[in-house]
Amino acid sequence: MATKEITIADALSRTSDFEQELDTENLTLNMGPSHPSTHGVLRLKLEMDGEVVKKCDPDLGYLHRGDEKIAENMTYNQFVPYTDRLDYLAPLANNVAYAIAVEKLAHLEVPPRCQAIRVLVSELARISAHMLGLGAYAMDTGALTVFMVTFTEREKLYTLFERLTGARLTTSFTRIGGVARDLPEDWLSEVSDFVEQIIPVMDEVDSLLTRNRIFVDRTKDVGAISKEDALSYGLTGPNLRGSGVSLDLRKDRPYSGYENYDFDVPVGTVGDSYDRYLVRMEEIRQSARIVEQVVETIPNGPFYAEDAKKIFPPSKDKVMSSMEELIQNFMITTQGPQMPPGEVYFEAENPKGALGFFIHSKGGGVPYRLKIRGPSFCNLSILPKVCIGAMLSDVVAILGSLDFVMGECDR
Repeated sequence: MATKEITIADALSRTSDFEQELDTENLTLNMGPSHPSTHGVLRLKLEMDGEVVKKCDPDLGYLHRGDEKIAENMTYNQFVPYTDRLDYLAPLANNVAYAIAVEKLAHLEVPPRCQAIRVLVSELARISAHMLGLGAYAMDTGALTVFMVTFTEREKLYTLFERLTGARLTTSFTRIGGVARDLPEDWLSEVSDFVEQIIPVMDEVDSLLTRNRIFVDRTKDVGAISKEDALSYGLTGPNLRGSGVSLDLRKDRPYSGYENYDFDVPVGTVGDSYDRYLVRMEEIRQSARIVEQVVETIPNGPFYAEDAKKIFPPSKDKVMSSMEELIQNFMITTQGPQMPPGEVYFEAENPKGALGFFIHSKGGGVPYRLKIRGPSFCNLSILPKVCIGAMLSDVVAILGSLDFVMGECDR
């Protein structure tokens, strides 16, 4: 009996006919809000066709705390600790962005030493935030060793932060008109020692991940974002630069004396998850380069603006010995620093992107309106577009590559 040969085309056509007969429906899948790869309380409502994502609907608000409304009932100084809770991986940088916005409203210029200290702590915060971001990203894609390496280095940074500010996580170090205190003795030499040993560590992470076949397969050409889409959706920071847009506020609109330091801005070419990883790797090296320059060139002088007497509280010894300083401290504490009427907006280049503060003042010690532009919120806005057509496992890699913090999204 003769056998009938069946070609591959025949088999595929029969499979297609069978699928049409089944008339299958897409599966609705909730990813989060309690899921390790969402890096916080983020819920993704996914519409799946098998393993392929057909629709992605991000659901935010699970961590909403009303920070912007709280600001309307607090003095400018009292709101500093609340900025710690935005991107809680880089509180030192959040403090700086907020303080500069208020200082612009008050037409206040801080001295060079204060600016250098702010640059120093901001870049250390960037290294710390990127370390966690890279470690968690690597773990999401199956590389546990990198997570251990980066967290070991981040612990060293937390020891430095604790010595400087008295706290490890919620530091509240920057003040309007300056910083809380001057640098401790020998602290700069400890920072220099840390920076010196961080480059070999990054080389080790590089050797573990950059050419790792599994990591490359999980990230290369996954979640690609074009230059046009990145700009249209308001992406900033490493996610924007990963798509080939060389926009860095430290270079393009320098603040706190960033124009005095030499560093490069890494950019990607493809805009995929792999490029975003490479950009953050290089940004750690560039931040270490900036820190080295600050340590070598940090000027002497006051750590707060001496003409900010109505904003910056007097030192404790003066409060205890002078009636004028005692009254001044009482007024600043109870009424808040008195600001002129006006509107101001300032953006700083934070680890996650451009963190902006818009302040509307009607005068007095409390803002009439304060609006926060959280970079993580804007970066997540592209998820409904970038996840379409991806596999379910790719969504985990895409989320890790965007490196967001939900505290900054929901506020």
